[in-house]
Amino acid sequence: MSHPRIDFDPFGDPRPAGTTHPMLDGLRERCPAFHTSAQQGFWVLTRHADILAAYQDTEVHSSRAVAVIDPNPRYRWIPVMLDPPEHTMWRRLLRPLFTPARAAAMEGAVRRRCAELVDGLAARGSCDFVEDFARRFPSAVFLEFMGLPVGRLEEFLEWEYAILHAPSAGSGRAEAMGRVAALFQELIAERRRDPRDDVVGAALAFEPDGRPVTDDELLQLCTLLFLAGLDTVTAQLSYSFWHLARHDADRARIAADPAIVPDAVEELLRVYSPVLPARRLKADTEVHGCPMKAGEMVMLPLAMANRDPRAFPDPRTVDFGREHNRHIAFGAGPHRCLGSHLARLELRVALEEWHRRVPDYRVPDGAQPTEHASLILGLDSLPLTWTA
Repeated sequence: MSHPRIDFDPFGDPRPAGTTHPMLDGLRERCPAFHTSAQQGFWVLTRHADILAAYQDTEVHSSRAVAVIDPNPRYRWIPVMLDPPEHTMWRRLLRPLFTPARAAAMEGAVRRRCAELVDGLAARGSCDFVEDFARRFPSAVFLEFMGLPVGRLEEFLEWEYAILHAPSAGSGRAEAMGRVAALFQELIAERRRDPRDDVVGAALAFEPDGRPVTDDELLQLCTLLFLAGLDTVTAQLSYSFWHLARHDADRARIAADPAIVPDAVEELLRVYSPVLPARRLKADTEVHGCPMKAGEMVMLPLAMANRDPRAFPDPRTVDFGREHNRHIAFGAGPHRCLGSHLARLELRVALEEWHRRVPDYRVPDGAQPTEHASLILGLDSLPLTWTA
């Protein structure tokens, strides 16, 4: 049986901001599933119902590989790259560290960190929002969350950029990854000698399968938190403020009525979902006449699901009053993002504190923000200007 083959590779050179999401919309309306030869070849599901079903079906869709660019990974980030029942065990151990109550307890420190950053920018009258805020804010929160000194922020940002955004996967990326691993190994050793009330200190007490947790397991957990927790919030902040800088009414509404911010966070998450996850098939399956074989990769783009008109009326429109906004920007099924409560807190605080100090801003005339795609869609830069 023939099936759609489309020349689709989201991982090309930077492109004008706002290009990728409409491109994905167009592909979804062309066909519900297709195959591309890019990145060693992979399938793409494009519609909400099929993407949601795939996330919920762990019998066929394995999380042992979660990126189409790496179908046979030698690493195993915990818990996102585990399948049940091992995944279920680790989620049970980790859940107490990521509750709404634990996120709420961090709000004071997160808000102070955000306010300090915005205060440092407000008098300038302009900034590159991605470089000056969207990367720095979640990174500082992460360092505090992990019990690492915020004084190492600049060093940390260099490593993060080399790993996630360097132009090529050369020695700089490998060197940075090695330094991050060494940092976490040092942190784990310190917490074994001197336990503290932070994530690593709590994880030392884990007993997977009734045995003591190993240093390697702790390292894989820390690496996941580093890679997943930083770039996703940075990307979502960049898209949210890019939208608000170009839509005066939405921006003015947030500045005038901070009570709308939680709804605004959810709607911006839906419209600008940044993550492009994938699964590796454990068994042959067929979707919309496409014969997918065991071992092949399937991309499940959250943006395609959350902008599907079959699931959301007028899906490209940002509507802070949208009812029944059951988006899946944090995934779905057993692997739904553990860090969603902390991410929502960071996004809410950022919108509140920024608009308290800088309520009216725009993209300068002639500026051309660009976006990238890897495992996560995001803006490379976002020049903003305002009256100081």
